[in-house]
Amino acid sequence: MEGKAGDSDDITVTSSSRKCSVITGSGRKIRDNAADWHNLMLKWDKLNQEGFNMAATIVNIRRSQSDQLQDESSSPSSSSSAASERGGGASQLQDECRKLQDVVDKMVAVVTKMGRLMTSQRGVQDLEEFQFGPGGRKVPLFHSWSTGQFGDSSRLLLDAFSQELRLKQTILQEVAHTASSDLCMVLLSCWLHQPFVPTQTRLHLEALLLETGHRGL
Repeated sequence: MEGKAGDSDDITVTSSSRKCSVITGSGRKIRDNAADWHNLMLKWDKLNQEGFNMAATIVNIRRSQSDQLQDESSSPSSSSSAASERGGGASQLQDECRKLQDVVDKMVAVVTKMGRLMTSQRGVQDLEEFQFGPGGRKVPLFHSWSTGQFGDSSRLLLDAFSQELRLKQTILQEVAHTASSDLCMVLLSCWLHQPFVPTQTRLHLEALLLETGHRGL
């Protein structure tokens, strides 16, 4: 499973999850996958905050450079010192862009692991259909969900984070090259508020955790 034992952000054991600890086979695999989804989303949220801070720094550097250019045009006598400051700002800008690239690369790794969870869930569903026929298992593994519903939930989560990753990659490409202050604010807002991962998506995760016993009913 993703995450290390004892990590305060990982799934914690509840009385409900203790009851499910003896589950084996397909049920255990689905339950482990649910915990992995939770831990990967925690990692994503941490990266999202780190990336936002870096993107905000990039925007502030760009604003500072723009102000310096305006000062140069209005006061040619200060052009030498302003050019020196601008050179230092360019170096800092490159450094922050590299840091933001690193965050996005880690987000790619998170979504790749989410894709593996989707593949794992599809494998469980294929096995169930092989064992029990096209309709799959007749008796729920946990409370009420069919095996197919776990697959649908995983697919929804993967689609949401895949789209959000593409948005992050676009912001990475644009944020250091955008001259418009208003557009910079839009990019920052999109990064922070994650339009492709709305509250409803997170509710799907909570439903998954409830169904598998990671959350108490």
